[in-house]
Amino acid sequence: MPKPIVVGLDGSCESVAAAHWAAREALLRGRSLRLVHAWEGLPSDDESAALPEPRMPGDRARGILRPTLDQISEAHPRLRVSAERINRFPVPALAAEAEKAELLVLGNQGLGGLGAFFMGSVSLASVAQVRQPVVLVRADWTAAREHVPDDGGRPCVSTPYCEVLLALDPRHECGELLDFALQAAEHRGATLSVIHAWQPPHSLGGPNQEGDAPGRRDTERELAELIDPWRKKYPSVDVQVHTCRGRPALTVTHAAQGAGLLVVGRRIRLATMGSHMGRVVRQAMHRVACPVAVIAHD
Repeated sequence: MPKPIVVGLDGSCESVAAAHWAAREALLRGRSLRLVHAWEGLPSDDESAALPEPRMPGDRARGILRPTLDQISEAHPRLRVSAERINRFPVPALAAEAEKAELLVLGNQGLGGLGAFFMGSVSLASVAQVRQPVVLVRADWTAAREHVPDDGGRPCVSTPYCEVLLALDPRHECGELLDFALQAAEHRGATLSVIHAWQPPHSLGGPNQEGDAPGRRDTERELAELIDPWRKKYPSVDVQVHTCRGRPALTVTHAAQGAGLLVVGRRIRLATMGSHMGRVVRQAMHRVACPVAVIAHD
């Protein structure tokens, strides 16, 4: 059985936007959609039931799941969608759901005030623990923003999809990132732009661009050798490779301004403390406007 796309709902506008993004993604991939709301205080009746009858404290879960389920079903009548409440703390519940899913989709509240607190307590913790792909979506992200603006510069769902942007570091395992990004681009009929930012060694007199040229050529050759087999696997996808001098986190954030989806990698670490995410992933989660797909890799 094909694995579903799972969305974690918490009642926020970010999680509702995540559900709508996930519905569109499920249609692109030919998958079903599963909406879940996890809370430790829910009644412990049969978890296989779709939506509970009105009762306390299950009323809150029903009030979160039912409106979004109705919206998704009305907007996408051909999509197979289900909803379930789970009597468990959110982070372990989402991690368990992700193990049975093709990808997990969550709302992204970014930085600032109360949003930053929830970002750290649920979304950030989930990204750090889940080994399946996790996509984070902001509240203002709509279907029209996934597409290139029309001739008047206005959002439009009938134009081609915006590019998929992949932040790649050839020093680490890249297969899972390339596969995910190429599939996403293929489903959308979009260009895949691969970006690698590098910081050359500095002499006492500062950066030396002429002296950096051999290192840059080596990096470009390494990227080409890495990506060429994947071009053959996905021949319909136009792959553009860009190498840039600069700090990776800032470079990727700037490059993602016109993207419809940003794909970044997270190394799996066995440490028991900390969130185990690099600067590029953190900067992307906090600053990038488009959906961010975080792919765990060895």
